[in-house]
Amino acid sequence: MPLTPDAVGPLAGVRVLDASRVLAGPFCGQMLGDLGAEVIKMERPGQGDETRTWGPPFAGDLSAYYLSCNRNKKGLTLDLSKPEGLEIFHQLLDESDVLLENFRSASADKLGLSPAKLLARNPRLIVCSISGFGRTGPWSDLPGYDFAIQGLSGLMSITGPAEGPPSKVGVAVTDVLTGLYAGVAVLACLHARVSTGHGYAIDLALLDCAVAAQVNVAQAYLTSGQVPPRQGNAHLQIVPYQTFQTADHWLILAVGNDGQWQRFCQAAGRSELAEEPRYSTNTQRVQNRATLVPIVSEIVRSLSLGEWQKRLTDAEVPHAPVWNYEQLFASPQAVARGLKVTVRDHEGKPVDLVGSPFRIEGCTLPQPKLPPKLGGDTVEILWDTLALDTDLARLQDSGVI
Repeated sequence: MPLTPDAVGPLAGVRVLDASRVLAGPFCGQMLGDLGAEVIKMERPGQGDETRTWGPPFAGDLSAYYLSCNRNKKGLTLDLSKPEGLEIFHQLLDESDVLLENFRSASADKLGLSPAKLLARNPRLIVCSISGFGRTGPWSDLPGYDFAIQGLSGLMSITGPAEGPPSKVGVAVTDVLTGLYAGVAVLACLHARVSTGHGYAIDLALLDCAVAAQVNVAQAYLTSGQVPPRQGNAHLQIVPYQTFQTADHWLILAVGNDGQWQRFCQAAGRSELAEEPRYSTNTQRVQNRATLVPIVSEIVRSLSLGEWQKRLTDAEVPHAPVWNYEQLFASPQAVARGLKVTVRDHEGKPVDLVGSPFRIEGCTLPQPKLPPKLGGDTVEILWDTLALDTDLARLQDSGVI
């Protein structure tokens, strides 16, 4: 039976203080905001998150980078190096459910902001600490950057052309993955807190998350003891499963089982390949990829992308063209799923954002909201959340907010 939607998102009533910077933590905070949490983004007065300046391109005074991971948040500025700022921070935490932070361990300890001390003051708080290497181990004090983590984690060693140099993924994927893992951990702890009554300290490292997310390829090494070679756009354990050049465009051919291989051969008009014992099973195709892939390459190059799409669709063989962003966002599927949304900036001008992927029946999710101006909601937050009766003008003049 159809569900009657709740008036609010599933995280309504949850307050998140996002004291993180750059990408992993802010990405997590944005995700929680998309689900209905009240997310307060805390930044340093006069400076803010450095991604505000990472451009061009810019939409007004907001960089595309900052826009990508800070929607559905309120903006607060607060200087934790000042005693009054630190006290306000603690008061905000007293009224919050979750803290997202990527403080350097030494800085957090110096300011009395270690997870242990935060939980001693607020035993129901969920502290999610994100760093390059975690709070334990010989590298715990080193800064972590996505590019370096991609290199250290083994990810670059399996990315790029087989005969070329190691390559990074085209987006800061270890930051994004860590943000996703952080979201899962925060939600799990919020759920557990209902029955346990106590808070939690989450210790997430970019390196750990990057390794965990390499799933079958990392596991293949542990199982075999063999360091996997780069495969370019091919698959280590499935053949043919890679990009091929058609007569006019690139095609992804994703033959995932033996039945699909048989149907591909029929669609290609090469039934003799389906009967060839060297290629009859995936294991044999992997073992004989050196002879099979050139054959498939020659076959695919003989026809246009459009012709292959028709043949492979009729044969129910998984495939896809390789698109750029212009082609993607113009597609009917992207339009239907709201992969691009338009909001208004602080001057009323339209700004396009990447849409949230959440589609949840049974609740009404928040409408997308432009990322905040630097400190744009500070006064409102201090009045509404803390009922702070201190002279706010004095706090501004002294650089506390």
